[in-house]
Amino acid sequence: MKIRLWLTILFTFITAAILLVFAAYIYLSAKQSREKEFYNLLNKEALTKVNLFLNAHVDAGTLHTIYRNNRKILNEVEVAIYDTSFNLLYHDAVDLDFVKETRGMIDEIVKKKEIRFYQENWQVIGISYHFKDKDYVITAAGYDEYGYSKLSNLLTNICIVFVLSILIIYLAGWFFVKRAFAPVSEITRKVKNISATNLDLRLDTNKSKDELSQLSSTFNEMLNRLEDSFDAQKHFVANISHELRTPLSAIITELELSQIKERSLEEYKTVVQQALSDAKKLARLSNSLLDFAKASYDLSEIHFKALRLDELLLDAQLQLQKTNPDYDIDILFEKEFDDDDLISVKGNAYLLQTAFVNLIENGCKFSPDKQCVVAISFQEANVILKFSDKGIGIPPEDLSHIFVPFYRGSNQKMAEGNGIGLPMTQKIIALHKGNIFVQSDIGKGTVFTIEIPHL
Repeated sequence: MKIRLWLTILFTFITAAILLVFAAYIYLSAKQSREKEFYNLLNKEALTKVNLFLNAHVDAGTLHTIYRNNRKILNEVEVAIYDTSFNLLYHDAVDLDFVKETRGMIDEIVKKKEIRFYQENWQVIGISYHFKDKDYVITAAGYDEYGYSKLSNLLTNICIVFVLSILIIYLAGWFFVKRAFAPVSEITRKVKNISATNLDLRLDTNKSKDELSQLSSTFNEMLNRLEDSFDAQKHFVANISHELRTPLSAIITELELSQIKERSLEEYKTVVQQALSDAKKLARLSNSLLDFAKASYDLSEIHFKALRLDELLLDAQLQLQKTNPDYDIDILFEKEFDDDDLISVKGNAYLLQTAFVNLIENGCKFSPDKQCVVAISFQEANVILKFSDKGIGIPPEDLSHIFVPFYRGSNQKMAEGNGIGLPMTQKIIALHKGNIFVQSDIGKGTVFTIEIPHL
């Protein structure tokens, strides 16, 4: 079921329920009003008859004549007069006697002074009447044909108006819902035209700042992110292709040249050594790409646990010095601590160690003394790590680009690299809800500062 139809039905149902409540209230009020008015009429008729009979001394025959004449043109009230001993003094129609009074009924009227009840569709009232030191009991019964007729007409009119109202409300609801959803239909039509080849298309927005305008703005922001992601992906693929093509071309060229003519053993060793060097470059590049991909995972897919950063730094130190014995790596504590939580974080050991290896390796590679100093400190909410070196520094024009994938600055001639390490490090720190900052002076060195929330 479409939302448009569902909303129309829901709107109609709610309105119908409200109308039904009002209609029921009106009908029940009219019903109670009719009942009350007719009981009052019975009371007046009873008192009138008893006054004519007892006070005005109108004889029973005259009263009977009046009753019979009135019955020909309307439903006359049937009145009976008793004394408290259940002796019948007067009855409009003994032959009919619709009420069928009993001694128990008379006693109940004397006790309660007045009773009211229904007998079939007739209303009956019984009242106690005091006249000249004597008590009498009067019953009056009648059928409110006129009142029931009005009530029936009212119910018929209510049903007709209710049905017509529901029909009108449904049509009006369909019209207004269709009009309200017209912008949604327009958004749907335009979205269908947006594909990977024309991500530059955007939805129209207005200044009303209503929900649909906010939806369009949100969708446009999503398209902006998608477009940026597609552009970054194209750039990423182009860079990977270039990075892979260079060493592969070198390997192929070296091997093809070695097949052209016979060479000496030393020359073959040189070719193999060069091919091996290029293959190692490919291996490093593939490993870096794998780590970069892991750093780009959804946060929910990465396993986190409590980790001590000093232990991760020691592991990174051992890993680097195993392959690069000439690296001088120092780890310092700037503050004393009694609580391990102050230097512990909730994170992924592999990713954090990869980030620390990248920063330490960069510090050592670009320093003449191959030295990097890591200082550990902490604040109220964060662990602070500073990776310092006394290397060549980063030129100011390169500082704003060092976290761009595959970007290599003007100092790339000093050491090999593929431009993935720092962008990957930034992603890893961001995954751990941290921040990374860099400060560098040409010829004096570089300091990378990391802030990560501790436990």
